[in-house]
Amino acid sequence: MDRRDFLRTVSLGALTGSFAGRTALAREASPDAIAARKLNKNDPPPNILFAISDDQSWVHTGANGDRVVNTPAFDRVAREGVLFNHTFCSAPSCTPSRGAILTGRAFSQLEKGGDLWSTLPKKFEVFPDLLQAAGYHIGFTRKGWGPGRIEPGGRTRNPAGQQYRNFEQFLKTVPTGKPFCFWFGSNDPHRSYVKGSGLRSGKKLDDVKVPPFLPDVPEVRSDILDYYFEVERFDREVAEMLKLLEAAGNLDNTIVAITSDNGMPFPRAKANLYDYGTRMPLAVRWPARVKGGRAIRDFISFTDFAPTFLEAAGLKPPPAMSGRSFLDLLVSEKEGRVDPKRDRVFTGRERHAFCRKGGLGYPCRAIRTYRFMYIHNFKPDRWPAGDPKIYGDIDGSPTKTFMMQNRDAGNVTNLFRLAFDKRPPDELYDLKEDPGQLTNVAGLAKYAEAKIKLRADLDNWMKAMGDPRAFGKGGEWDRQPYYGRQNPKFLSPDGKKP
Repeated sequence: MDRRDFLRTVSLGALTGSFAGRTALAREASPDAIAARKLNKNDPPPNILFAISDDQSWVHTGANGDRVVNTPAFDRVAREGVLFNHTFCSAPSCTPSRGAILTGRAFSQLEKGGDLWSTLPKKFEVFPDLLQAAGYHIGFTRKGWGPGRIEPGGRTRNPAGQQYRNFEQFLKTVPTGKPFCFWFGSNDPHRSYVKGSGLRSGKKLDDVKVPPFLPDVPEVRSDILDYYFEVERFDREVAEMLKLLEAAGNLDNTIVAITSDNGMPFPRAKANLYDYGTRMPLAVRWPARVKGGRAIRDFISFTDFAPTFLEAAGLKPPPAMSGRSFLDLLVSEKEGRVDPKRDRVFTGRERHAFCRKGGLGYPCRAIRTYRFMYIHNFKPDRWPAGDPKIYGDIDGSPTKTFMMQNRDAGNVTNLFRLAFDKRPPDELYDLKEDPGQLTNVAGLAKYAEAKIKLRADLDNWMKAMGDPRAFGKGGEWDRQPYYGRQNPKFLSPDGKKP
């Protein structure tokens, strides 16, 4: 796997043009959509099975090069379909990431939906509802959109659809001849873990490849094995769903897409804009229309899922969706770099956990290209991992505990600072020289021109998205209700919720 390469999103011209306003979803396939699918109007629409794990970084599948974790279902879909090597979530946090998937919009366009434990305003259309309006039977199990509360946003059900106990129960409710769309939202590999479960499953500490931003010690290796244990449990459940589809004769005309919502729950990964927080696994299989055995390096954003599913169903995505369908890549029969315009992607975040005094978040935005990662931190005076001593934006774990207890040890100190300490306004990483994104070169003269250009591209994208941060605003993300558990330590100075 080439770790020097990275991301993509839609070209700015296409993005800017996508904000002409909200229009009703076309019930007939557009000519472009029909051409892209190589279909005619009489062809049966595909079923859709969208399987999303909870907190899994891109590298931790067999198809992406990991030799310890066992993911035969993902590997099968990648082998018989298309493996996308540069897929990125919109935000490395569950709620805004899932909101971007469902709406086809950047997290920063979702107003209250841009925070964790928030709500998703009803005015933002979601692809399951649009598919249902076009005749699809829709449903989900376990974790759909969320965490958060749907009622403040004016909704009466989860944006992922009607909830079912499992996929088997859902299939029994699908009317004969009717296409379906099902969202399988696993809770794996979200913490907490059963400590030692990875070792007890037969895996060995020596086999773990520790990411370069974590200490290479037995405590961390064992923690990663426990994470692997839950990645594998998710994969086994996906395999069972594939068997159900195969037994019913529905597998070939079902679009099966497998991904995750954000990165692994470890320091400097989840809730961070570096690759282990935002770069996601993605494999898509659809034998009825898509040639398998291919790997595509074009950048894919989570905002691209909704328009892709709609177009595959023969529907025209609403213009308000800022994502761009990658159906053309699926049916192209090409591999490697396919579309020259898909040479970058944009990510960001606002408030993750409620872990800073006054309920403040950590606003930042990033642009990712094959060569560089540029991050702008809007509030460098704030702690990126949450206020000490809790550092609540990092999930509790043996790894976090080890790093906090050994922060003054020679081999841990620098890694602790990278994950826990404050950061400068500008971060720039040369991925050719530094694929692990450990050395910030933003202040070096040799990179001045690249930094200026990347910052300008990021600013232009933010303006095209209508991002409040592009116009000196954004404080509303700090002040809105947080519907999860709140630590009294982080309430406003007067003791009230912000």
